[in-house]
Amino acid sequence: MANKRQLTIAVSGLNAIDSPGPGVAVIRGLKEAKSFDCRIIGLSYESLEPGIFMHDLVDKTYLIPYPSSGAEVIMERLEYIHSQEKLDIIIPNFDAELYPFIKLEKQLKEMGIHTFLPTLEQFEERHKVNLDEFGRKYGIKVPKGKVYYDLGSAQKLSKDFEFPVLVKGKYYEAYVAYNEDQVKTYYNKITAKWGAPIIIQEFVHGSEFNVTGLGDGLGNTIAAVPMRKQYITDKGKAWGGVSISDYRMLEMTNQFISQTKWRGGFELELMKDKQNDFFLLEINPRMPAWIYLAVGAGQNIPEALVQLALGEEVPPFTDYKVGKMFVRYAWDMIVDIEEFQQISTNGEL
Repeated sequence: MANKRQLTIAVSGLNAIDSPGPGVAVIRGLKEAKSFDCRIIGLSYESLEPGIFMHDLVDKTYLIPYPSSGAEVIMERLEYIHSQEKLDIIIPNFDAELYPFIKLEKQLKEMGIHTFLPTLEQFEERHKVNLDEFGRKYGIKVPKGKVYYDLGSAQKLSKDFEFPVLVKGKYYEAYVAYNEDQVKTYYNKITAKWGAPIIIQEFVHGSEFNVTGLGDGLGNTIAAVPMRKQYITDKGKAWGGVSISDYRMLEMTNQFISQTKWRGGFELELMKDKQNDFFLLEINPRMPAWIYLAVGAGQNIPEALVQLALGEEVPPFTDYKVGKMFVRYAWDMIVDIEEFQQISTNGEL
C-alpha cells in the first residue's frame, strides 16, 4: 500500500522462551498491518531476552526498570527513550507491568504517547484473587477458589476443597497439588518468587480452551478468536493450538466485554468439563503469546489495538478462519557477543 503512515511503537514482552512473553508475536502482527508501517522499539527487562536480537522484527531495544521499581522510575526511563525515538504508542505485554502503565497513561498521553489499556477498576476486578466475586457479579461460571496469605491456612484445605487442587501465584505460575505436602511445596516456591498471596482453586477435569479478543471500552467486541490447545508444556503453556468455532465461547466473550466494557486486548482461559460446561479459569488483561494465531486466522488484533489507541473508529471483525493452527518451535540465533555486551552495559541496542 502506497503512502502508508509511519508509526513508532514500543513493545515489551520480548522473552520468547519456554514460557514466552507476547511481545514477538505482537510485533509480527504489527509488521503485517495494512493501515500503517512501523518502527519497533523493544522494551526489555533482561539482556538475554531473545527479541532483543531479532533485528528483522525489532529496530532498537532499551532495558527498562522492573515494575517493582515504581511508576516514577519507569517514567524517567520512558522519558529518555521518548527523547531518542519519538514514540507514538506503547504496548505493554506483561500483567505485572500493566499497573504502572495504567497509572502513567495520562502522563504518557500528554507526551504524545498513546496506549490502549484496561481501566484500573477493570484490571483489579478481573484479578485472580477476585475471580470468585467476578463470576458471581457477571453470572459467569468459575471454579471455586480461595485466597491464602499464610502457609498454615493454606495447608488446612480439607474442609474447603477436595484434592487435587490448583495452587496459583498472584501473577504467574500454577501447579496441581495432590496433597497438603505438595501445597506447602508450591506455596513456598511461588511466594519466594512472586510474594503472597496464593490462590487455591478447585481443579476442573476437562479440556483447555482459550479466547483472545479486543474490547473497545464501550462494550463492543472488536475481535474474538477461540482456540483449543493441542500441545501443552509442563509449565501449562500452549505449544500448539487450533482456531475453532464454538458459539458458547464467543457468547461468553461477548458477555464479558459487554458487561465489563473491557478496554484493550485480553485472553480468557477456559476449561470444558465432562458435562460440556465451560469454566472461566483466568482473565489475562493483555494479548497472549499465541496472538499471532488470531492474525493468521484473519483478525489482526495488534493492528486494531493500535488504531483504537490512536482514537480511530475500528469496525468489528465479523469472521475468522477455523482450523488454522500454530505450532511453536525453538530456534538458535547466532549473535555477536558485542551486542550482548552493549545491551548489558549501555542498556540499549
